[in-house]
Amino acid sequence: MTFRISQYTLPFLAIFLVTISCSKLEKSEEDAIVKTNENGLPIMMPLQKELPALAKSYIDDKKYSTSIFFEKLWSEKNDNVAFLVAKNGQIIYENYMGFANKRTGEMIDKDMPLHIASVSKVLTSTAILMLVDAKKIKLDQKVTTLIDGFPYPDVTIQTLLNHRSGMRNYAYFTDKGNWDRHKTLTNQDIVKVMIDNDIQLETKTDTHFSYCNTNYAMLALVIEKVTGIPYPKAMKEMIFDPLGMTNTFVFDIVKDRENIAPSYKGNMEIAIDYLDGIYGDKNIYSTPRDLLKFDNARYAPFFLNADLLKKVYKGYSYESKGTKNYGLGIRMIEWEKGEPFYFHNGWWHGNTSSFINLRKEKVTIIVLSNKYTHKTYQSKRLASLFGDYPFKLSDDGEE
Repeated sequence: MTFRISQYTLPFLAIFLVTISCSKLEKSEEDAIVKTNENGLPIMMPLQKELPALAKSYIDDKKYSTSIFFEKLWSEKNDNVAFLVAKNGQIIYENYMGFANKRTGEMIDKDMPLHIASVSKVLTSTAILMLVDAKKIKLDQKVTTLIDGFPYPDVTIQTLLNHRSGMRNYAYFTDKGNWDRHKTLTNQDIVKVMIDNDIQLETKTDTHFSYCNTNYAMLALVIEKVTGIPYPKAMKEMIFDPLGMTNTFVFDIVKDRENIAPSYKGNMEIAIDYLDGIYGDKNIYSTPRDLLKFDNARYAPFFLNADLLKKVYKGYSYESKGTKNYGLGIRMIEWEKGEPFYFHNGWWHGNTSSFINLRKEKVTIIVLSNKYTHKTYQSKRLASLFGDYPFKLSDDGEE
């Protein structure tokens, strides 16, 4: 007997199949997106399915070229550096050298946390974006709805993320008699100083790009307000613990000052000062291997919803001509042709850092140093090994 589908059956069958398909898709997306801990906070999940394995010949070729670059650039015996290059989450080359702490004799190795300076902004922005994705806040939400007394009515979450708030740098306006430098400044203190001293915006909100650490100090307060817990604990619960970043933490100026790797300028150790209590814009300690776990997890399906992820990697500041721009927590260089170059550099005291994410090629380049140097920033030249980026591997120029 031959089973025949009538012209009346087909439409019903089609609707049935589409309904089943959509149900599976919605369930699949829900399972992938709605990942929360016992406190109801969104958590970042590791990449469940490994990216394609690299051929040994490919690894050997890139490892050789990268090692030559490293040995030429970091050639001085007193250099301090933690250096890692990976593709598809697989380490191609890494190297660690120099003192983590001269006083104790500890050396830098793969497990030694170093201050990642403004690369901290990449992690802070990720926590904010996860809260946006979980619909706990909105990109266009006014900061006045989240931080009590916040004095700038037009500033939104997005203008904090992309440095278009127009706010002034707290390091400058607290250094003009507005704060007792013998007392540790906190994130909440910044708000009080802005209110008490009627600190005006530097530029009208959302009219100009102006890189400003105050933006990310405020985002840390937003994280605290929305999660109901301190920023260090929120970062640990949402990102560090779920990804197994066991050597990553937010610096506590009271508890950690004697235990962290100090920074240096030349042979001189740089003292901790009143600004070292601020977090969000800086003050995360980590390792290249932990940061690789973090970067790899950003390729996970539904890490953020597709529309939100697109907003992360687009430029927002075109009022001035040039190739440099800033997304939501990431720097970029946009050329007329080819892929954008995504990265974030950092500098705080003697600590310098470089975090490079070649998204098309799925390459991660991470360089950290606790001894002041511009060499860290030259790691961008390695991009030419992996894709069509206009950097010269042998260029001896600075950043």
